[in-house]
Amino acid sequence: MILDGKLVVKGIREKLKKDVLGNKITLAIVVVGENSSSASYIKGVMKTSEKLGINIKLVKTDENVSTEEMIEKINELNIDDSVNGIMIQMPLPKTIDQVKVINSIDYLKDVDGLTDISMGKLVKNTGDGFLPCTPLAVLKTIEYYDIEIEGMDVVVIGRSNIVGKPIASILTNKGATVTVCHSKTKDLKEKTKNADMVIVAIGRKHFLTEDMVNEDAVVIDVGINVVDGKLYGDVDYDNLINKVKAITPVPGGIGTITNTLLLKNTVDSYLK
Repeated sequence: MILDGKLVVKGIREKLKKDVLGNKITLAIVVVGENSSSASYIKGVMKTSEKLGINIKLVKTDENVSTEEMIEKINELNIDDSVNGIMIQMPLPKTIDQVKVINSIDYLKDVDGLTDISMGKLVKNTGDGFLPCTPLAVLKTIEYYDIEIEGMDVVVIGRSNIVGKPIASILTNKGATVTVCHSKTKDLKEKTKNADMVIVAIGRKHFLTEDMVNEDAVVIDVGINVVDGKLYGDVDYDNLINKVKAITPVPGGIGTITNTLLLKNTVDSYLK
């Protein structure tokens, strides 16, 4: 079964159009330098926002921007009442203190759910913070297709603060048993072959291959890799589609849902 992101977002977008109607809602996206994968994602967000009637304020800086300069720009957005949500496009250059920059966002406008306050609310499962959009897209996909997550053995490949760690927390809160794997993990193939669900989020084209999963696995590909102008996921989709129980495509899968949920969080911020 193909887990089609377009079907997942259809109902979400219909409700958003009603919430947006007649209201001026703005999402600020802060972009540092040039990155092909980032550009692809932002293009998708802008295309969706146009359909929904949500404004995008694009704040661009060059890659030599300092941590202090970035924080200054974010503080301007924090106090701007016309801005309802703030997102910083990752990754940031290594010269920038990512933790300081992210935590300079007012958590009430942290629609990507990356500040320490938002993350703390996620881990504690308080239910009153914004969830990171990509992990939330994974959850919405699981829910839409009525995949019973409680009791599942899930392997997450990737331990980033943006995807790996938060999706592990979300699924743990939902009753799954989650193993987070990364570059230092021993016997990775053994772990993935025994998993009921494998979620891949490491940014390496076709990393997950046919021999790494079993026939009953649900495979969720969070990867966005642009190679020679073409978009690829972290999963060798063509060779897994006929083997596994269910799989998300790239494009048309999690990325399609993610940008809609980013805008949904922005609308929710406005309504709050």
